[in-house]
Amino acid sequence: MTQLASNELLSSALTAVGAIAEVLVPGDDGYAGTASALFADGTPDLVIRPHDAAGVAAALRYAAGTGLAVTVRSGGHSMAGLSTSTDGMIIDTRRISGVRLLDPASGRVRVGAGATWGAVAAALRPHGLGLTAGDTSGVGVAGLTLGGGIGWMVRRYGLAIDSLAAAQVVTADGRLIGADAVEHADLFWALRGGGGNFGVATGFDFTARPVTSVHFGEISYQAGDVPRLIAGWRDLMRAGDEKLTTTLNLMPAMPGRPGGVTLACCYASPDGAGAAQALRPFRALAPVASDSIRVMPYAEILEDMTPLPPGLRMELRNTFFTTLDDARVAAVGELLAGGGAALSLRSLGGAAARVSRDATAFAHRDAEVMVAAAFLIPQPAPPGMLPEALNRWSPVAALGSGAYVGFLGSADPADVAAAYPPATYRRLAAVKRRYDPANVFRRTHNILPARS
Repeated sequence: MTQLASNELLSSALTAVGAIAEVLVPGDDGYAGTASALFADGTPDLVIRPHDAAGVAAALRYAAGTGLAVTVRSGGHSMAGLSTSTDGMIIDTRRISGVRLLDPASGRVRVGAGATWGAVAAALRPHGLGLTAGDTSGVGVAGLTLGGGIGWMVRRYGLAIDSLAAAQVVTADGRLIGADAVEHADLFWALRGGGGNFGVATGFDFTARPVTSVHFGEISYQAGDVPRLIAGWRDLMRAGDEKLTTTLNLMPAMPGRPGGVTLACCYASPDGAGAAQALRPFRALAPVASDSIRVMPYAEILEDMTPLPPGLRMELRNTFFTTLDDARVAAVGELLAGGGAALSLRSLGGAAARVSRDATAFAHRDAEVMVAAAFLIPQPAPPGMLPEALNRWSPVAALGSGAYVGFLGSADPADVAAAYPPATYRRLAAVKRRYDPANVFRRTHNILPARS
């Protein structure tokens, strides 16, 4: 965009929304901080930073009048690079970030869409409350929640969406609506796992749980027979305490560095005796190289995500295993042995599995494990490197079912459709037709509106 065009766009945008939002164009202070996200860099024509839902509505009306494509940003952690764009408008919700406890007795808390989970945990800590969320402090509340929200207390308290009581949303035509189990119930269903397809979420009402301290850390193993260790972990998790959520992380051997196996653990209770009993069999699973598990405030377990070194990008794929049987264990082992992919196996079940598969748009309630593979790809990538990596992932994906959109590194329409069971996708498409028939919110893991 030329400087003249940029100035004209800034002037018209300031006239339309300047009283209720900050407007930025390339070169302005703060522009680069929105145009750059964790997994992508962008060059949007315009950035709007609303202070509230009214600012979001004004930005959407302005985009409609000017024909600007819309990208919505919360924490900026989209692994498919959907937190920024190379043109159009970004609506940056990070200033809508309040955390307010509405009812201490019930734990109902209202959270702005632009808040981070670290800020939420810190705000709830003095009240002895917490919400099951993601792994890292800087992840935005909106993005993680709309994808479902798999976190460190998933087995005890379910997904983030299982604590969601209501959402405030600005639709494509600029209306602010509230969605819950009674009002706009179809939209409320879709928001819980269907991603940012249906509007700009500006706030969420959650029911927080009593959470103070937890036992958290890693057990590092001296692992020889990795498939046998995976199978042993599986068997222990099947019989394990629901307060315990674990992720088995498998690092491949690399030049100058051996492979490694670590078990990240969160026992969601301050009970030391209970934690010791739950963790004892995992500490005997294989020879232990190190053990960092300790009791600590829940608010302190959410860590910052480490940026990738310059010149590298990460391609992430994931799928769900209904059962981690021996064939699936072998497929994971073969992928690890091939090198080049860091793998994680995340335990599910427990409270998340007791929700009906059609109660929310996150339908993978019967999954025992989510397996994710991260491929580090140099930028620019040598010809054929990415297809080769994804071909190696294919045997694992073929044994799985669907995907978690929060960890989906692709926005390809076929990959998005495959993330949901067919019946769930059809229902999402019908909701999309009702609330966003023109597909304004297409810069997402996009679900196309159903045909009339």
